[in-house]
Amino acid sequence: MTELDFTLEFRDEAGLPATVKTEMELEAARRLRVLREGHTDMTSAEVAIEELVSAATPHLYEARVVVYMRPNSVVAVEKQETELGALKGALSAVERQIREYREKLAEPWKQP
Repeated sequence: MTELDFTLEFRDEAGLPATVKTEMELEAARRLRVLREGHTDMTSAEVAIEELVSAATPHLYEARVVVYMRPNSVVAVEKQETELGALKGALSAVERQIREYREKLAEPWKQP
């Protein structure tokens, strides 16, 4: 699978500085690229960063990572006090879910 077969959309809904946004885009692209090495099930991904602002949560960020796969998509949402922490938490959750799914597919004799 070539780089052109996989697209990553990064949406900044928190109004991050350009340097922080670029760092986060590179982190997401790197980790997702490693996750899809040697596999053809991942088709694209979307990452969204949003700042949750209210009286109860003055500085809380939410990162949402959606990986479009065949046959099912994987979604993870993480809330943290820093935007990078939220992104890393969501990426870790997606990685764990995808690895568990792939392990399950690799053992067809365990499925009903």
